[in-house]
Amino acid sequence: MSPRQITVLGECVADAFAEPASTSNELALRVLPGGGPANTAVSLARLGTPARFLARLSDDVFGRLFRAHLEASEVDLSDAVRAAEPSTLAVAELDARGQAAFSFHAQNTADWQWTPEELARVDLSGTACLHTGSLALVRQPGATVVEDFLAAAAPHTTISIDPNVRPLLVSPDVYRARLAHWCTLADVLRLSEDDLELLLPGTPPEQACDIWHAAGARLVVITRGVDGALASLDGERVQVPAVPTSVVDTVGAGDSFTAGLLHHLGSRGLLGGRLTELRLDDVAEACRFGTHVAALTCSVAGPNPPWASRLAQFAAADRA
Repeated sequence: MSPRQITVLGECVADAFAEPASTSNELALRVLPGGGPANTAVSLARLGTPARFLARLSDDVFGRLFRAHLEASEVDLSDAVRAAEPSTLAVAELDARGQAAFSFHAQNTADWQWTPEELARVDLSGTACLHTGSLALVRQPGATVVEDFLAAAAPHTTISIDPNVRPLLVSPDVYRARLAHWCTLADVLRLSEDDLELLLPGTPPEQACDIWHAAGARLVVITRGVDGALASLDGERVQVPAVPTSVVDTVGAGDSFTAGLLHHLGSRGLLGGRLTELRLDDVAEACRFGTHVAALTCSVAGPNPPWASRLAQFAAADRA
């Protein structure tokens, strides 16, 4: 079955990574297109799901880079807004494990300026799933507009949310204050164990799943790095191990996992409503697929998810 379209709403960010400079008083930066929602849209498109990206893309040098990257990955930008504001810049520092800590330059940038008129023009009739999250849901003035758009879409399409907490830019208290409401809208809630610790400090993952189920989310998936993923469907749980890989960095791994999860569910016709046909075995298979996509993303520098052909080669080698 060919997957139906998935629409992703959110930011595209210039991820800048430090590289060796010619002199000690210089800093060289390698800039790659990033941002959680953009990474997810790219990964979906490369896997073969028709992916539309609702974004506000600047006409500056970074915005032109974003457009070229997204179009080369076959992401549909027909409803992207050509924004007058500058692009958002994130400077990443990698630790010894390849984990990235970001500092953001995001004041008054294009990503957060959504207006009701811009989203009112979007037709979701062909969309099986609407995915969003990250800073688009918490940075004003656009965050309220995005929430209203989700609420209008929820009766007609599957809603997927990834909080992707960025504490250096937005206080976790802002996410905590909105998360219960997001769960009333979301069918799928995917977050990392780092997000969990920021949102519900000291709470066991299973208990957190039950809290979010009670708030309304049917499927909760918590990714746990080298420990794989915990998925909970209405309280039924499954643990999926991580796929061993040589880690260059982990940038974009969670976004790629989410794309793999949604692509797998969509390709089996399980998206498009309230997940009423979804079973725990389906969830386990989708999570296993997502871990393969995430592993390949970790094996290269930056948020560079695999194409379907590369994933097929990797899966075949893993089975051998």
